[in-house]
Amino acid sequence: MRVGISCYPTYGGSGIVATELAMALAERGDEVHVISYALPSRLSFINPRIFFHEVVTPTYPLFDNYPPYSLALSTKMVEVARHAPLDVLHVHYAIPNAVSAVMARQILAPQTLPVVTTLHGTDVTLVGNDPNYLETTRWGIVQSDAVTAVSESLRRTTVEQLAVTKEIEVVPNFIDPARYEAAKAGPGARRWAKPGERIVVHISNFRPVKRVLDVISIFQRVQEKVPSRLILVGDGPERGKVEQYCREHHICGAITFIGSFPLVEEVLVGADLFLLPSESESFGLSALEAMGCEVPVIASCAGGLPEVVVDGETGFLCPVGDVDGMAAAALKLLTDDDLHRRFGEAGRRRAVDRFGQDTVVQRYRSIYQRLTQLP
Repeated sequence: MRVGISCYPTYGGSGIVATELAMALAERGDEVHVISYALPSRLSFINPRIFFHEVVTPTYPLFDNYPPYSLALSTKMVEVARHAPLDVLHVHYAIPNAVSAVMARQILAPQTLPVVTTLHGTDVTLVGNDPNYLETTRWGIVQSDAVTAVSESLRRTTVEQLAVTKEIEVVPNFIDPARYEAAKAGPGARRWAKPGERIVVHISNFRPVKRVLDVISIFQRVQEKVPSRLILVGDGPERGKVEQYCREHHICGAITFIGSFPLVEEVLVGADLFLLPSESESFGLSALEAMGCEVPVIASCAGGLPEVVVDGETGFLCPVGDVDGMAAAALKLLTDDDLHRRFGEAGRRRAVDRFGQDTVVQRYRSIYQRLTQLP
């Protein structure tokens, strides 16, 4: 099967999942064509069945302030679909990917091009819910041949906020268990820690919704009782504010900022705890990645996180903003080695059994088969 995949190339969850899906499909024998404005951060060309097509937006003076990326994306989709030729086009994120894909399908007629749209969260809850984009977002979803959402929470939100009646299938995010197992051979998180320190990790894009200052507050309470180091992975608009807070409170010596880092398993392996106190998460891919590395998770009980983290079994869930509760839960795990081990092992089992790559990729492939009637 020839599959087109369109996504954002950055470190956000939608781009990561799309890239991992592309590589997994290629490993199984499919020909995969990735379409984006830049090379996705995790995309590897080791497999000869993966191809990348860059979307170039024209630089005309007329378009200086508002380059028409969505039109250039549609054009590239048409070009790839015609000449590959593609059997199905799977787009990740509604705006503009789904809208551009539907337009490409119309341009290609009578050549058929089934469009599968996967919703990842902010394309519905933030961008799609904006009155400036709402009708276009709804149209892109409704006109898609199949629609999936990464969690039941996101599926419900899409139906409620966009008044979409189209069937939306829940297909969760996934991990490749073998890759996380292989990372155990390396030093992992311990390379950044001093002897005797417990290691706490947070991974995000440092947007306000991630509540990174809550991460710092939780860590401060933990450090008062247990010698610890906090490793912050990622970058984004709130990073400067977080760094300033750390300087003003004289805790920079216990916190390591390592910026954007695509191989997160090399940070998570060997860590003792993962913190994700977000105000909202449509799924919580980083929490799943932590579980895949046998790292217990302390997170907020918001959005799709309860579908990933089992409270009292693979981690603890607390109300949004409950810094004291999250700190107490963290200390409970960090001071009880047997409990910590049991939570870590349970998290790994859940990550492999429910969110393993083979199971989830086959679910996507079944959707392709249903739309194309191809094996």
